[in-house]
Amino acid sequence: MNDPYQNNYTYTQDGGGPDGYPYQTDYPPQEEDAASDATEGADEDDQMYEGEYQGIPHPDEIKEARRAARLEAKRKARLTAQQEEEEENLPEQYETIMEDCGHGRFQWMLFFVLGLALMADGVDGFVVGFVLPSAEKDMCISNANKGLLGLLVYVAMMVGALVWGGLCDKIGRRKCLIYVLTIDLVFSFLSCFAQGYGFFLFFRFCSGFGIGGSIPIVYTYFTEFLQMDKRGEHLSWLCMFWMLGGLYASFTAWGIIPHYGWGFAIGTQFQMHSWRLFILVCLFPALAALIGVIFMPESPRFLLENARHDEAWMILRKVHDTNWKAKGEPERVFTVTNIKTPQTQEDDFIEIQSDTGTAFQRWTVRKMTMLQQVEQLCFIPYKTETLLMVFFYVSVCISYHGLGVWFPDMIKYMQYEEYESKVRVFHRERVERFHFNFSLVNQVHREGEYIHDKFANIEFKSVKFENSLFENCYFEDVKSTNTFFENCTIKNTVFYNTDLWQEKFKNCRMDNTTFLHPKKGCHLNFQEENDIVIYMVSFLGSLAVLPGNIISALFMDKLGRIRIIGGSMLASSACTFLLLLSFSQGVVICWQCLFYAVSVAAWNGLEVISVELYPSSKRGTAFGILNGICKFAAIIASFIFAAFIGITKIIPIFLAFVALVCGGLVALKLPETREKILC
Repeated sequence: MNDPYQNNYTYTQDGGGPDGYPYQTDYPPQEEDAASDATEGADEDDQMYEGEYQGIPHPDEIKEARRAARLEAKRKARLTAQQEEEEENLPEQYETIMEDCGHGRFQWMLFFVLGLALMADGVDGFVVGFVLPSAEKDMCISNANKGLLGLLVYVAMMVGALVWGGLCDKIGRRKCLIYVLTIDLVFSFLSCFAQGYGFFLFFRFCSGFGIGGSIPIVYTYFTEFLQMDKRGEHLSWLCMFWMLGGLYASFTAWGIIPHYGWGFAIGTQFQMHSWRLFILVCLFPALAALIGVIFMPESPRFLLENARHDEAWMILRKVHDTNWKAKGEPERVFTVTNIKTPQTQEDDFIEIQSDTGTAFQRWTVRKMTMLQQVEQLCFIPYKTETLLMVFFYVSVCISYHGLGVWFPDMIKYMQYEEYESKVRVFHRERVERFHFNFSLVNQVHREGEYIHDKFANIEFKSVKFENSLFENCYFEDVKSTNTFFENCTIKNTVFYNTDLWQEKFKNCRMDNTTFLHPKKGCHLNFQEENDIVIYMVSFLGSLAVLPGNIISALFMDKLGRIRIIGGSMLASSACTFLLLLSFSQGVVICWQCLFYAVSVAAWNGLEVISVELYPSSKRGTAFGILNGICKFAAIIASFIFAAFIGITKIIPIFLAFVALVCGGLVALKLPETREKILC
C-alpha cells in the first residue's frame, strides 16, 4: 500500500539545512474545504496588528506620520521663505522702479492737487474761529454753546482721522480722499444756509468728520509716489499748503466778513450775512482739490499690496512716460515687466452667522478683530517707536495748540482790560425830555432817572443800566451790542423796531411797556476793531511759519529728521520764556510769530517720520491713529491753557516749556528714517 503522503515531501540539494541534509519545507496542503473556521473570510490585508489591541500604533503608521509631518514642515518653510523673500524684494524693487520713473511733471501735478486738499484742511481749522463772533450774534449763541461748537468740530476731526486713516488702507488712498473732500464740501455748503444753531452745529460736525481724514490720506498718498532721496524735502514742501490755508482764510475773512452789505435776505426767516458768504468762499480749495483728485490715479503701492498687479503696472508706466516725456526723452521705454507682489492674505475676520448672533454682535466682533490685526501688524513690531511717536505728538500738540489758543485769548483779554479801563460811569443822573441821537459806547449808568426821553436811530455798545428808572420814554431803531438793563423799572415806555428784547432785561419791573416790531435775532456789528485784530493776528501767525517750512524742506534730507525735530523743539522751548515779557498786544504778536516760525519744523519732521516708519499695508491706519491722538491732545491743551487766561501766565508757559524740552531731549530715541526704503 502506498503511503499517501509520500509524494508530498520536497527535498533540496542546496543546503536547506545547515548540514546540507534534506528537510521538509512544507506540510501537506489541506483541502480548501478543510480550512479552519477561525480564518474564514480573512485575507492578508485585513490582518490585525497584534499591538492594536493594546492601543499601540503600528510601526509603519508611525513612520508614515513622521514622513508626512516632515513634508508639511518643509512645505511651510518653503512658503514662508518665499513670502519673506517676495516681501523683502518688493520694497527694494519698488524703490528701483520709482527711481527709474524719475521725479518730474507727474509728481508736481500730484503735489499741487494734494496740496489743495491739505489747504482745505488748513482753511477748515480757521473757519469756526473767524465766523464765531458774527455767528454768535446772528443766531444768539450763548457762551456755553459757543464753546460747544469749537469742541465738537475738533472731536469730529479727531474721529475723522481715525476712521479715514484706517479706510484708506482698505479701499484705497484716492477713493478715500474723494469721499473726504465730498463730505466736507456738501456739509460746509449746507452750513452756509443753516439758520438755526442746531443745524449749523450738525453740519459743521459732519464737515469736520470729513476733512479730518485729509492729513493721513494726503501724506500717505504722496509718499508712495516719491523715491527715497526726495521724500523728506517734498513732504516738507507739501506742509506749506496748510500755511497757505491759514493765509487764505485770514485774508478772505478780513475782506468779506466786515462788509455787512455783501449779504442778502429772503423774507424775515432766511438771512445770508457776509460771514456765511465767507464760508462759501472757503469751499474753493476743497472743490479744486476734488476735481484734481478725480483725474489722479490710485497709489500703485496700495494696488500691489492688494495683489492688483496689472493696475499698478499701468500706473507706474504712466508716471514713467509722463515724467520722461516732459524732460524731452519720450523714447525712453518702461522696461519693468514683472513686479513682485507680497503674498497677501485676506483678513481673517471672525464672522458670526446670522442665526447665532445679532447684527450688532457681528459688527462688534468684526471691529475688535480688526483692532487686533492692526495691533499685531502695526504696533507690536514697532512698539517702542509708536510710544515715542505718541509722546512727541502729545508734547508738540500741548505746546503748539495750547499756545495757539493762549495767544489770541491773551490779546482779547488785554483789549478787554484796556477797554474796561476807559469805561465811563454815570451815577444818579436825571435826564428829562432829551432826544438821544448819538450812540452810547462803553458806559455804565447807575441809579439814573430818564423821564420823557427819546432814543432814536442810535447804537448801544457795551452799555449797562443798573437800578435806573425809565418813564414815558420812546426807543426807536435802536441797535445794541453787549448791552443790558439790570434791576431797572420801566413805565409807560414803547420799544419800536429795536433788538432790545427779553434777554436784555435782567430782574426788571415793567409797567405798561410795549414792544412793537422787535427785531429777530441779534444785532451784527461788523465794525468792531477787535475783529480786524483777530484777522491780522491769524494772518501774521500763518505767514510766520514760512521761514520754518523753507528751512525744514531744504535740510530735512541733509540733516535728518531727528536733528530737525530735536533742534526745533529745543529752540521753541527757549521762545516760550520770552512770553513772560509780554506786556502789550504788539509784543504778544511778535513772540507768537517767532514761536510759530521755529516750531513748524518739528511738525514737518514728525509727519515725515509718521509715513516712513510703518509698513504700506497699515501706513494710513497708523498715521490716522497718531493724528487722532494729536487732535485729542489739542482739545485737552485748549481747555487747560484757556483756563489760566486772566489768572496767570506762568503756568501755561511752564507747561509748554516742559513739554518742548522733554520732547527735544528724547528726540534722539526716535528712529532715523532718512535712508529707509518704504516697507
